[in-house]
Amino acid sequence: MEKKKIAILGATGSVGTQVLEVVRAQADRFGVSVLTAATNARLLIEQALEFCPKTVVIADESKYNEVKTALSHTSTGVRAGAAALEEAVQHDGIDMVVSALVGSAGLRPTVAAIKAGKDVALANKETLVVAGQLVMDLVRKHGVRLLPVDSEHSAIFQCMVGEQQNPIEKIYLTASGGPFRGKNSSYLATVGFEEALRHPNWVMGAKITIDSATLMNKGLEVIEAKWLFGLQTRQIDVVVHPQSIVHSLVQFEDGSIKAQLGLPDMKLPIQYALTFPARIQNQLKRFNFADFPALTFERPDTETFRNLALAYRALEIGGNMPCVLNASNEVVVAAFLRGEVGFLQMSDVIEEVMQRVTYIAVPTMGNCMETDRHSREIAAEVVARQKKAYYLAR
Repeated sequence: MEKKKIAILGATGSVGTQVLEVVRAQADRFGVSVLTAATNARLLIEQALEFCPKTVVIADESKYNEVKTALSHTSTGVRAGAAALEEAVQHDGIDMVVSALVGSAGLRPTVAAIKAGKDVALANKETLVVAGQLVMDLVRKHGVRLLPVDSEHSAIFQCMVGEQQNPIEKIYLTASGGPFRGKNSSYLATVGFEEALRHPNWVMGAKITIDSATLMNKGLEVIEAKWLFGLQTRQIDVVVHPQSIVHSLVQFEDGSIKAQLGLPDMKLPIQYALTFPARIQNQLKRFNFADFPALTFERPDTETFRNLALAYRALEIGGNMPCVLNASNEVVVAAFLRGEVGFLQMSDVIEEVMQRVTYIAVPTMGNCMETDRHSREIAAEVVARQKKAYYLAR
């Protein structure tokens, strides 16, 4: 069997390291052609020494010499910088690109991979949030497959296999509710980032864990689902499912519902994206109904957790508004992790930025990049103002 050659963007992050766990467990099926990292040179070096890729890219150019020196005795080429990320995914020896970068930084290299005719396993939801219409147009133009890696979108995708002729009435994206499910605004006014990082079910990076706590992660997934599956906003619903066993559901026009179930482990949707349309054997832990005698579902509290409502609003407005939502959220989550704004203030900042950035109904890629930049500037300004009030309140 010829190995499938994979490029992993964001190899040192939470998803990237789990992709490599799948590759390690299925070494007869997969080989690594490219590994990239933002700043974690030490782990990138370790990965390169184990998996022997043709190329590694460290986005932080100040770390180039460290990586270059450590790999000088190998055949692995070392590149640095943002432009090198886009160039690396275009190599002829790549069969699939796994886009596991965090935030809007994933957009340009993912687009470069699509334009190079590479199938993409997408774990970077921000790519479709920022430029969904543009990206899907490119996917169709270049005839590539865009395979979802997020557990929720993988679940929807799996439920739709074999149902191409059957119209979808609605999809349900499940949310765990995060560490603050059921808490009110009075409680949330005093929580810090340490508490927000204690997710009850999933092991994820800091940014996505905070997004899960605020329900912004689910809001971004709603926007991603619209583009991935060609749905209208009214066809996408969110339901809180604390056990994280039902990963999402599809309701067809006859009322039938299909769901995909499993233990909360990202390696399963990762493997499915890498091997689609095949399902292959693995040693992952199996779900047992006896261990979960009750699976519960409830409506999300969008009054307390306003980010989900803001995401739906951005999707309804359309144009560049989802880009505004994402950029301002990235800024405010970073500020929250630094202890500069409160949990509830994050929604205030995002809402203000959405009101202040100029609306563009049909944005070009250049418009998206400019919207991202301008939204971050305004968000930083609002954070600076909120920071003073936050410190005084404490």
